Amino acid sequence: MGAFEYTALNNGGRKNRGTLEADSAKAARQQLRAKGLIPIEVAPASDSHSQSGGNLLSGSPGLGIKPLALLTRQIATLLRAGIPLEETLSAIANQTRNQKVRRIVLAVRAKVLEGHSFAQALGSFPRAFPKLYRATVEAGEHSGHLDEVLERLGDYTESQQQFRQKVQLALIYPIVLVVVCVLVVTGLMVYVVPDVIEVFTGTGQELPLATRILVSLSDFISSWGWMIPPVLIALAIGWGLLLRRPKFRYRYHHRLLEFPVIGWLVRGGQSARYIGTLAILTGSSVPLVQAMGIASGVMTNDYLKERLQIAQKFVREGGSLRKALEDVEYFPPMMIYMIASGESSGTLDQMLVRAAENQEQDLQGAVTAFVSLFEPIMLLVMAAIVLFIVMAIMMPIMNMNQLVG
Repeated sequence: MGAFEYTALNNGGRKNRGTLEADSAKAARQQLRAKGLIPIEVAPASDSHSQSGGNLLSGSPGLGIKPLALLTRQIATLLRAGIPLEETLSAIANQTRNQKVRRIVLAVRAKVLEGHSFAQALGSFPRAFPKLYRATVEAGEHSGHLDEVLERLGDYTESQQQFRQKVQLALIYPIVLVVVCVLVVTGLMVYVVPDVIEVFTGTGQELPLATRILVSLSDFISSWGWMIPPVLIALAIGWGLLLRRPKFRYRYHHRLLEFPVIGWLVRGGQSARYIGTLAILTGSSVPLVQAMGIASGVMTNDYLKERLQIAQKFVREGGSLRKALEDVEYFPPMMIYMIASGESSGTLDQMLVRAAENQEQDLQGAVTAFVSLFEPIMLLVMAAIVLFIVMAIMMPIMNMNQLVG
């Protein structure tokens, strides 16, 4: 039995879209007619979007980290309760209200019923299930502990979701502050400053340097301010096109690692991503060399990815993981020390988990500290801009008082 997506008309002439299970497209149409619907289009769930251009297989944004975490936890819970995989997927598809999740789960179930392994079925939706996810599931199937592996995957995915939510919540206030600052300064420069400065220019006196700078800025914003958003958008598009060039992106990613503050955050984020992936893969019985290849594949920094591929080759030839990662030069010393301790004591899997937890905590602390510093810095910048505007307006007034005196 496979999964089919359909578009049908109800008695009122409205289009209904959904997913159902049937032995064939013909059987799916019969089910729709039995429900009082007129089928317009019926196609296998794993193919319909790729044919129509909507695309679950290649062009979709995937499930997102929150629904993926929930789906993983649900599958793990039902499997641990002893329910077969195909029944587990059917139960989840029937109870979920998320149509995208329902489509994907039914299509995966159809692949499983056709004789594919669970990991192979997930591979039909690479955008929904990342490489790390599929490799971990495959290791769980081979080891016979799929439920335990999925529990670990659920913990990992949920921790990633919680961290992302913390960062997003922490950034709300700074972003609002920046927007308010820009709006206030723009309003002052466009509507307030020209009227005030006009009083002084009419007297014929020479204006102070700060006032002249303010007048020039006000005139520029009033005349050309409307061009700033299109220019910024054009620059962003141009930068995105440059980053599509492998050589330019490689050089940029290398220099990004060396920036004073941003580079530190990037190194911390990439280290946490790599060691976290490595920990969950080795803990799921994936061989270390294969796990290193998968973990380097999920890195977003091209320069680090290349260095880690060299490290993987070093370990494949018999070198130690500690030495390989130490030669990369961008991993924290504490993480290297913990890995060395795990290798010497024969508890590498456990030490990788501890190193991943430690690195995740360090990264969360660094991001929280960075955001906490950003707020007072923006307040100081805004205060400095307003002070400059006030001083540029007050200086001509003070000069006039001195002349009168």
